[in-house]
Amino acid sequence: MTIFEIILLSVAMSIDAFIVCLSYGLIINKNRLKNSLMLSIAFGFFQFLMPVLGAGFISLPFFKFEIISKWIVFSIFLILALKFIQNSFDKKEESQIKCISLFCLLCLSLATSIDAFAAGINLKLTQTNILISSLTIGIITFINSFFGFWISALLKKFPTKYLERIGAFLLIYLAVNTIL
Repeated sequence: MTIFEIILLSVAMSIDAFIVCLSYGLIINKNRLKNSLMLSIAFGFFQFLMPVLGAGFISLPFFKFEIISKWIVFSIFLILALKFIQNSFDKKEESQIKCISLFCLLCLSLATSIDAFAAGINLKLTQTNILISSLTIGIITFINSFFGFWISALLKKFPTKYLERIGAFLLIYLAVNTIL
């Protein structure tokens, strides 16, 4: 793969993380810098790590991993979306989320980067430099995640309950898109 193709792959790999960060940026009102950095670093790191792991585990039967991974990602996104919807119907207008839990951060990072594992297998098969590719994917994901979180500030004029529902819709879209 050329560097241009690696950059395009990196942008495509980072779209899920961008949307998740946009969703969280809509509902988090406190500690925004800390939360945006936590999300961006976690997503960037996992997007770097997973292609390396995929290239290392190329001997695994790919089709079995793909079937299982889709349902794992679908479940994580759907559960988070349902939580967003539940929070949107609470009586409190202000979001309760002040900081993202480590468990939630790990689940989100895994869900948004599991396709990068498969990309790592593909990169290995095409004899592309895995380290340069993984670093590019990780850095672009970090940038897009950070940007996605902060672009949500443009939408902050809307009531929180509607923003949580929009965030839930985006997560449901990602969940359904994963299994299709």
